[in-house]
Amino acid sequence: MTASSKGRVSSVERRPASDTRQKKVQSRIRRSSIASDFQRNKLLYLMALPIVGYYIVFFYWPMVGAVIAFQNFSPMRGIWGSEWVGLDHFYAFVNGHYFWRLLRNTLLLSAYSLLFEFTTPIVLALLINEVRSRLFRNVVQTVSYMPYFVSLIVVCGIVKDLTRSDGLVNLVYTFISGTDGQDMLQQPGLFRGVYVLSEIWQRAGWESIIYMAALTAIDPKQYEAARIDGASWLRQMWSITLPGLAPTIIIMLILRLGYMLEVGYEKIILLYNPVTYETADVISTFVYRKGLIDFDWSFSSAVGLFNSVINLAVLLIANGLSRRLSRNSLW
Repeated sequence: MTASSKGRVSSVERRPASDTRQKKVQSRIRRSSIASDFQRNKLLYLMALPIVGYYIVFFYWPMVGAVIAFQNFSPMRGIWGSEWVGLDHFYAFVNGHYFWRLLRNTLLLSAYSLLFEFTTPIVLALLINEVRSRLFRNVVQTVSYMPYFVSLIVVCGIVKDLTRSDGLVNLVYTFISGTDGQDMLQQPGLFRGVYVLSEIWQRAGWESIIYMAALTAIDPKQYEAARIDGASWLRQMWSITLPGLAPTIIIMLILRLGYMLEVGYEKIILLYNPVTYETADVISTFVYRKGLIDFDWSFSSAVGLFNSVINLAVLLIANGLSRRLSRNSLW
């Protein structure tokens, strides 16, 4: 072996040792920086500890229980002693009699909510932003915020009173449509409309706050320059206001899509009945009935896990598309 080849071999042999030494140094530096950061901000870490503990105890640790979706769970045997059945419950749900009805109702209610309930706060914020009277503006904001702070039980009670056969809303609807005045919540074809309108009434004012905050971040000089150039009110809204709101709208839309299949089941449970199952029964209410009424814990866990996986997939796809098309995303 020549001297040059020996030198090359020795340099190759020395390189792994050098790389290992460098990695150790980098690891030591990283540990040191983490320790120093913890030392500087130990009070902040201490304040964050209860929040982290809350999420671990109530959100992450219960995820272990999702394993019962793959079992015939028996409380007597416990999670680790119950019979393992794999994907049987998922197959039973997808091939079940109610699957397509549940999926259709869930998607339609989510689509209606997205189309009307998601857009109404944006429109409300734009309208309130144009009001020049401070007193009238405060009154409108207060009145629109109030329903959000009313208990859901009370809200559903009000909706039932207004939509029963002699309720105010039903009387107006009967007068316009010329129908026989039957209780609106007993008519499957009207349930979705009642649900979406009640959601708008309850949540639009509160959800408009974030858009109002985003509007305050728009530079007023842009409006002054537009007025000098002769731009109309509509042109200013189209060219300045909406582009300024766009990042906030996109982020809120991504978050909403992440709950696409998580329709507000609490309100649906309080409003629906067997007569309106045809249009009102959604995946989350089906999980409630199977798990807490029929005590079929494994099957309801499988359905809930199916729902969560679909929601996660929709969130990831929406976030990826938003990052690619508008460069606005959650991460």
